[in-house]
Amino acid sequence: MQTVFNNIKGDRLIWAIAALLAIFSFLPVYSAASNLVNISSGGNTFSYFVKHFMHLFLGFSIMYGVHKIPYRYFRGLSMVMMPIVFVLLILTILQGTTIGGANASRWIRIPFVNMSFQTSTLAAVVLMVYIARYLSKIKDKTITFKESILPLWIPVFIILALILPSNFSTTAIIFVMASALLFLGGYPLRYLVAMGFAGIVGLALFILIARAFPEAMPNRIDTWTSRVESFFNGEDTKEDYQTERAKIAIASGGIVGVGSGKSIQKNFLPQSSSDFIFAIIVEEYGLIGGFALMILYMWLLFRIIIVSQKSDTVFGKLLVLGVGLPIIFQAMINMAVAVELFPVTGQTLPLISSGGTSIWMTCLAIGIILSVSAKREEIKLKEKESDSDNPLEILSETI
Repeated sequence: MQTVFNNIKGDRLIWAIAALLAIFSFLPVYSAASNLVNISSGGNTFSYFVKHFMHLFLGFSIMYGVHKIPYRYFRGLSMVMMPIVFVLLILTILQGTTIGGANASRWIRIPFVNMSFQTSTLAAVVLMVYIARYLSKIKDKTITFKESILPLWIPVFIILALILPSNFSTTAIIFVMASALLFLGGYPLRYLVAMGFAGIVGLALFILIARAFPEAMPNRIDTWTSRVESFFNGEDTKEDYQTERAKIAIASGGIVGVGSGKSIQKNFLPQSSSDFIFAIIVEEYGLIGGFALMILYMWLLFRIIIVSQKSDTVFGKLLVLGVGLPIIFQAMINMAVAVELFPVTGQTLPLISSGGTSIWMTCLAIGIILSVSAKREEIKLKEKESDSDNPLEILSETI
């Protein structure tokens, strides 16, 4: 164990923030596990505790392993992973099931280990790395819209099209984050606006086709529209059940909360350990706990920006922003849904909510950020060693 700590590189504060979020996550996940046990009609809460521990252990192992890889290798890896991601998304659609007539093709079953994996989260990370690579490649060129269609927009829209039928919220988040990275990377704004309109038109066509052929294309259109309508109409319907319970939980928490493990609403919220875990946190730890959690995410955002600014290459800067900003964006959306500032999306709270895929991909992204940070430390160390070998520097220190 000591050897592992000695080999940890990169931004120590990012390591600390990730560790704090992971350690804290055990409390609300274990608390919410009592509801999961009741639903599953068997088992015990400790089994969920162990399962969450194993997810985090594997996640931090991924983070440790990835942060040891020089980040320049991710340029080539993104090219290799893109076709693999395409195949995985297609297999996910083919293996998917329908629940209540709605497309639920989000997970793929991993052979031999009897585990499911949500391929869209891997696709999101790979796509952001790919875009960072593309932007760094054209940084000194005057790019035209026509030249960027094949290497940039075709892969982006293929991934979005494969995810959209089963997961609109993830598709929208990926598109927004990709557009934000392109904007930060200097891609012409007028091209982004044009592709934004193209995306809206494509979504409208998909909805029309899905409604025209509901039997041939099982989908979640009715779920999307009902969630949006219930959010804007201001009337309490059965679609508002989760958000109403979440608001009750938050209101019950007050300033200091009802205490760890004493949540009442966890027994009524179907997704109390994942999508609506922020509501349970506020109920048990109050506004103090909720704001403390927000501060940790804002602190993580600050460190991501610092690492990006200190990177020695354009690719490193964009890579950190590309994989780091979606973590914070997802956290903000999860919290906004809990307080009904945003329609229900099904997005988890990074490193807090239960669920293996979300934890693993968040750790993968943080590992990439730490890899960029570790390279900066390596450069600084070499500069220091070079200065110490300089005879003039040694003479000045002696004097």
